[in-house]
Amino acid sequence: MAEKHFKYVILGGGVAAGYAAREFAKHGLNPGELAIISKEAVAPYERPALSKGYLFPQGAARLPGFHVCVGSGGERLLPEWYSEKGIELLLSTEIVKADLASKTLTSAAGATFTYDILIIATGSTVIKLSDFGVQGADANNIFYLREIDDADKLVATIQAKKDGKAVIVGGGYIGLELGAALSINNLDVTMVYPEPWCMPRLFTSGIAAFYEGYYANKGIKIVKGTVAVGFDSDTKGDVTAVKLKDGRVLDADIVVVGVGGRPLTTLFKGQVAEEKGGIKTDGFFATNVHGVYAVGDVATFPMKLYNDMRRVEHVDHARKSAEQAVKAIKASEEGKSIEEYDYLPYFYSRAFDLSWQFYGDNAGDTVLFGDNDPASAKPKFGSYWIKDGKVLGVFLEGGSPDENKAIAKVARLQPAVGDTQELTKDGLTFACKI
Repeated sequence: MAEKHFKYVILGGGVAAGYAAREFAKHGLNPGELAIISKEAVAPYERPALSKGYLFPQGAARLPGFHVCVGSGGERLLPEWYSEKGIELLLSTEIVKADLASKTLTSAAGATFTYDILIIATGSTVIKLSDFGVQGADANNIFYLREIDDADKLVATIQAKKDGKAVIVGGGYIGLELGAALSINNLDVTMVYPEPWCMPRLFTSGIAAFYEGYYANKGIKIVKGTVAVGFDSDTKGDVTAVKLKDGRVLDADIVVVGVGGRPLTTLFKGQVAEEKGGIKTDGFFATNVHGVYAVGDVATFPMKLYNDMRRVEHVDHARKSAEQAVKAIKASEEGKSIEEYDYLPYFYSRAFDLSWQFYGDNAGDTVLFGDNDPASAKPKFGSYWIKDGKVLGVFLEGGSPDENKAIAKVARLQPAVGDTQELTKDGLTFACKI
């Protein structure tokens, strides 16, 4: 099989790949200079749509509606956009070997690709219960949501199991978003997670109490402090029940597992410096191997704001890190320099009629403010995180665009706080005055 050479190769076809391609096109590309190699069969798309709009019973999101870069308000890059720009989209192509020394990638089909500059944008893969040898975890209708194929299979099963019972294993992002989506599809939903409250990596007990109460009011049952240790299935191999460590057994027609992901760095082990589970980069997303960059979920980069090395799994960072790496590549070619990446952590979610945003760092003591009664008609509440007398992070549920901008500004500026009781009383007003 003939070897193909490209000046630039983006390995991975997720969000970061699409935003990097757009940035390359902005700077000007010659036809055939850039290739995106992706094991998925479709052009890069906005992955968050899968756990949000894709599962809606009415008006569901479908491709080509959410190809990148619509998620950040940009032009939608349809498959033909890439060919118009002379970018090769090598889809359904899984790379099984990467040799950074010889700048060669080898696909499962035996094709080889060489490059001058490589951007690693391989993202994350889901952690599966079968990885831990959980009994019966390979039964039919146990789902993990990462790619569009997963979403298509889940949609088909939701339709086939109308009014059935669904069990969500995990209380993080995916668990909460899919719990809402399955409930909207009239399934009887139970959520199971081992922690004392949902989204423990970000939520305080006060924040979590609101969402758990709200979900309970929607008829979603929540089982905390235990884990799934096995699954029963029928003669067709379809899941029928989830066995919990505390001895309970939950009937289930559909199981969705969201217990986290791990960055896809295996191809590069021993060839590139790693830190904190990711590929170590500088503020331009360059690795210690000349001509190799890493962006998105796989990159551990200097978080300037906190003088720390961090790895961030979020779509906002995937977009921005991809753009930064391409700007750095082009600047270096032109003998110019650009500013180092200066990222403000940002997370958000939408479920039911709820919508929250968080900016900054969730470190230090917390101050809860506002109306966090799950029964309120229009709940609006939030939390500040305070460390060493400064506000480091802010969370807000139900904020307007201006209010969300205000909390982002506070997290960036880190204003000093004197009296936390005053802050509780002032609540959102504090942020809006900064």
